[in-house]
Amino acid sequence: MTKVTIYVTLRESVVDPQGIATTEALQKIGYEEVKSVRVGKLIELQLDGSEETIEARVNEMCNDLLINKVIEDYRFEIGEVSSK
Repeated sequence: MTKVTIYVTLRESVVDPQGIATTEALQKIGYEEVKSVRVGKLIELQLDGSEETIEARVNEMCNDLLINKVIEDYRFEIGEVSSK
């Protein structure tokens, strides 16, 4: 079993209203050193398959459903599922 962590962020050219609101809120409560915030999504998947297959399938999933290709970018990391 393989764990994939997908990081989804707004494209640099897209205004991030949630990030702006978060920046302002942090500054108002005393974190003046915060100059900007960008808010995104984290998606974790557990999959079976070879690394090559998983990489191709994750790209398909992101492009088909998990991201909005017009305003979002993504990157992902492939790792092992930790056994606890």
